[in-house]
Amino acid sequence: MAIECLVLGAGQEVGKSCVVVTFGGGKRVMFDCGMHMGHHDSRRYPDFERLLADGAADYTAAISCVVITHFHLDHIGALPYFTEVCGYHGPVYMTYPTKALAPLMLEDYRKVMVDHRGEEEQYSFEDILRCMRKVIPLDLKQTIQVDKDLSIRAYYAGHVLGAAMIYAKVGDAAIVYTGDYNMTPDRHLGAAQIDRLKLDLLITESTYAKTVRDSKHAREREFLKAVHKCVSGGGKVLIPAFALGRAQELCILLDDYWERMNLKIPIYFSAGLTIQANMYYKMLIGWTSQKIKNSYTVHNPFDFKHVCHFERSFINNPGPCVLFATPGMISGGFSLEVFKKWAPSEKNLVTLPGYCVAGTIGHKLMSGKPTRIDIDKDTHIDVRCQIHQLSFSPHTDSKGIMDLTEFLSPSHVILVHGEKPQMAFLKERIESELGMQCYYPANNETVSIPTPQNLKINATEKFIASFCMDETENDPQKQSLNFGGDMPQGCRTEGVAEGILLMEKSKTPKILREDELLHSLGMETHFVHFEPLHPSRIEEVKHTREAAVQQSSLADLDCE
Repeated sequence: MAIECLVLGAGQEVGKSCVVVTFGGGKRVMFDCGMHMGHHDSRRYPDFERLLADGAADYTAAISCVVITHFHLDHIGALPYFTEVCGYHGPVYMTYPTKALAPLMLEDYRKVMVDHRGEEEQYSFEDILRCMRKVIPLDLKQTIQVDKDLSIRAYYAGHVLGAAMIYAKVGDAAIVYTGDYNMTPDRHLGAAQIDRLKLDLLITESTYAKTVRDSKHAREREFLKAVHKCVSGGGKVLIPAFALGRAQELCILLDDYWERMNLKIPIYFSAGLTIQANMYYKMLIGWTSQKIKNSYTVHNPFDFKHVCHFERSFINNPGPCVLFATPGMISGGFSLEVFKKWAPSEKNLVTLPGYCVAGTIGHKLMSGKPTRIDIDKDTHIDVRCQIHQLSFSPHTDSKGIMDLTEFLSPSHVILVHGEKPQMAFLKERIESELGMQCYYPANNETVSIPTPQNLKINATEKFIASFCMDETENDPQKQSLNFGGDMPQGCRTEGVAEGILLMEKSKTPKILREDELLHSLGMETHFVHFEPLHPSRIEEVKHTREAAVQQSSLADLDCE
């Protein structure tokens, strides 16, 4: 038997995460259903048609279930398209916070693409609502029986509110798909947590496969120093961020700093979506860090004292300010509109707090300091502002990936959600340091993972008792075993015992002692006795046999 892993997205790239795992018995699970933020053509979505290559009538027949790890668009952006346009009607699972926040993210992006950029609508607001009605919410460590063979369980992943790592099991085959995760806690979320599991396969993100980060406090100090220096000089700070996730982390950081430094310079957030998002963060306080849980009764850290709403008319206002503008990566929308206005001034600062996908303006800014960026053939932006890149990404670093992989100790590892050169480096480390087979397939490639087949065998009480030491043989009380309890005193927990494996049609195999076999088969016991022969007795038998031979020969002559 084998586990087949088809990578439809995030293979040797970051974007449109979508991995389809086929277990024995035809059970098939789609992990994440994302879109690529850097493409605006057919490459935006995974190639779903590959799911029908084995002759399935439709997508519902081809997939046992879909599991979404968190609300980021590169993990959920294609889901309404898959359910409402492609026609998948099977079960969809995600955590309660993801189900609450995903519609906000999906509708916000749809508005940006359709209303502001004039792109063709891929799915409507009604499609988003219909899609969400198909969702079955998950709780942490809750085992969901999808059908009689397939079960899934969610574990806390950190990263963003509601993010989960998914454990899936069919028979004896078991895997973990991490989605995005963070092995270190931050100001508003805890570190990823998972049980030690027996796994055939770990599918892990590898965004920062080659990076080991500085301490969190050093990164925070660097960020605050850059922002304070800019606004003190009369400049404006643009922080492109998605409305959910890093935005809350950085708002908590700046709000606290502004309070301590008694600064009066305004901090703005552009998206009305943030008001809704912060409401959900207050409601879902149980999914946040322990520090926030402890302080919540005294002060809700999502009630920001120094952060207020930004109006479009403020763009050309004189004077310094700090602005969080969506979407992150400057992939379009209001963050791009503000960037066009503020980028030509040397006094201003653009700080990029996390990873930017190839093809976005954020990625171009991170790849070097360009003096001009071409938006399209008619639109160009002169870039004279300061560019500051900080690793406030909620993804784990190389050390975190290695720590999780070593902790879970799977038989095989597949790397997704990363860049090819860094993935190749991490593959070598995993194989050389941890001794595990590791793969990093490209999009639309399949990896086959062999899995051992375990055989369940019953054992008789007498066979189990044979593990006990010789001193118990004459003690009937010690020979009595209470199944389901502890081994009797004097018994070994490890050892070798000889027995007979009995396999009968339509019955569970069992192992028993040699003296139990005939009784188990319903047969009588027969004994063969051998008598020792003395030398005189042997000679007597010899003469008797010779006389018998001579009589036989005479009888033959008489017949002739």
